[in-house]
Amino acid sequence: MAAPVAESSTMYSVSVIGASGYSGAELTRLLLQHPKVELQELYAFSQADKRVSDLYPLLSSNKVYKPYCGESGSDIYFLALPHGEALQLVPPLVAAGKRVIDLSGDFRLKSVVEHEQFYKQPKSPESVMTYGMAELFRDEIVKAKAISNPGCFATSIILGVAPLFAGSESGIKVRAINCTSTSGISGAGRSSKTELSFAEMSENVRAYKVGVHQHIPEIMQALGTSATTPSFDFTFTPMIGSLVRGIYSILTIQLEKPVETERIRSLYNGFYPTNRAPFVRLRDTMTEVRHVAHTNFCDIHIAHASASGSLVIVTAIDNLLKGAAGQAVQNMNLMLGLDETTGLSF
Repeated sequence: MAAPVAESSTMYSVSVIGASGYSGAELTRLLLQHPKVELQELYAFSQADKRVSDLYPLLSSNKVYKPYCGESGSDIYFLALPHGEALQLVPPLVAAGKRVIDLSGDFRLKSVVEHEQFYKQPKSPESVMTYGMAELFRDEIVKAKAISNPGCFATSIILGVAPLFAGSESGIKVRAINCTSTSGISGAGRSSKTELSFAEMSENVRAYKVGVHQHIPEIMQALGTSATTPSFDFTFTPMIGSLVRGIYSILTIQLEKPVETERIRSLYNGFYPTNRAPFVRLRDTMTEVRHVAHTNFCDIHIAHASASGSLVIVTAIDNLLKGAAGQAVQNMNLMLGLDETTGLSF
């Protein structure tokens, strides 16, 4: 567990914009049970005026979704909206002194060129916020007022390879990374698209956006390089499979020279100490999606290291929790000076 943090009795009011989607529903569930916040408003667009419990009976909440017409006095705002919509809503909230955590990709990338290339949307140079991956950028998150929550695929891949980029003193140099990641259908959002229907996806797996997925520049940025001028070869094949939730990533890394498995394990253990990375678990045996489903954990298994310098690492997360709502609450905890595991015990 993380090191104890001196916590006050202060309660914070929280609202969610885009609360009726899958990530918004998970946020609602986590915030309703969080001991340090009071859930004030749930905003939605197509589901406005509907009762939460009618849409998600398991939430057992009598709250009603409202259309968003401007900030309502909450201390903290989460935004769980489609890409492009937060660009207009976040600046007024920040200007009003609100803490903001955005789950879209609108504020993740520093490069305007890469944002416009991969998201196909215009963006101003100042539209960047602190990247909310606690295991890598804790000190920045603690001081931030506005956080851009990482993407789900990006989380599963970055956490899986970040220790290999820890510094030149390790003597490890990455030449290439090939990622194949399979996501549950919920990763596409609460959509009525035909290709996501049960009849289309049952007993089925398919690849999509190969080489052009919007999480590619985010991954490269977090690893200290860029998608346009990469310092190593990077290939990403995202896939969607016939499961509701979860991301399972197979990361095949080519190193400049061979490294023993035990040395890799030691490197990862040092990079992810339990007091600084309470939600990263290094497994000695193969991980599976069911090991992390409905939790905020990222499981990492170092599966193979060959004499030719290739390395295979397998990661698993719940795309709706560690890949979205759970990580967002983890970031909120750090922003508020709370133990980052608060409200996230499973």
